[in-house]
Amino acid sequence: MIKTQKKARKPKALRKGSKLAIFAPASPAERLDLFAGIAELNRLGFEVAPPFEYDPEGYFAASEEERIDEFVAAAQDPFVEGMIASRGGYGSNYLLETDLHAQLHSPKSIVGFSDLTTLQIYLWQTENWVTFHGPMVSAGFNHGAGQVQGYDEESFLNAVFNTDSGYSIQLEGESLSAGEAEGNLVGGCLTLLQSTLGTPWELDTTSAILMLEDRGMRPYQVDRALMHLKQAGKFRDLRGVVLGEFPDGQPSVDGSPTIRDACDRIFGPLGIPVIWGAPVGHTKRPMLTLPLGVRARLNSNGEGRLDILEPAVVE
Repeated sequence: MIKTQKKARKPKALRKGSKLAIFAPASPAERLDLFAGIAELNRLGFEVAPPFEYDPEGYFAASEEERIDEFVAAAQDPFVEGMIASRGGYGSNYLLETDLHAQLHSPKSIVGFSDLTTLQIYLWQTENWVTFHGPMVSAGFNHGAGQVQGYDEESFLNAVFNTDSGYSIQLEGESLSAGEAEGNLVGGCLTLLQSTLGTPWELDTTSAILMLEDRGMRPYQVDRALMHLKQAGKFRDLRGVVLGEFPDGQPSVDGSPTIRDACDRIFGPLGIPVIWGAPVGHTKRPMLTLPLGVRARLNSNGEGRLDILEPAVVE
């Protein structure tokens, strides 16, 4: 397993007027959602490069070669300052079939969630790039700031603009285990994070604050995934845990354990701070943007607070 280096590599801060590229590493986006998301990014003051138009191949937005070429071209373009995924779905793992290490140079702000977790973990483990678990063009930005299925504007702008200091994010969840702890903030979509086990870019959770979220999983499926991570040693040296809402995951039998129950049973004995139900990733509430790879302090009292202890971007 590739271990993280001691020093994170941070992208340059975005500014109004920064040029953003849209990339489609996974499944195709609906055109109306795509253009609604672009309009919102324009409202925020960004210049958005016209997205490439490819013919979808089944559940992929384009062929493997086209998706890889699109990502690498944006990453290497000196005029592109940030990269926003169009949507998730499935397919980001195919980008790792090429030698990205030889083609990636300076870090750029890469924003997304869901299937993007695969790419974000790879970039952290192999390149030590700080990336952003947050809204995508047609899955968050398209619904607007502060709206249902939209995104939280303050946490997004703090993540990609703020070079002066740390900042705080109110997690709007509930405490499963009260306390306070510091560590590197890592994580993402549970299914995709679990899929890194056994790969060269398997996520290192040593001394970390781990964020986990997903959707459409039954309680026993979340339980099984968490037990897999536990038995793989991923909870051995955790400092704290932030859990999403895990929507569309009701028990199939009335009265059986919920996802919250499974999380409480597995994380409770660890004796570390745990917050349940934060609006991260798959949520109908305005989605928070979390910088992955930076130092953070989790306060899990009440609704929870995440203090980002250092800027995620540089001048």
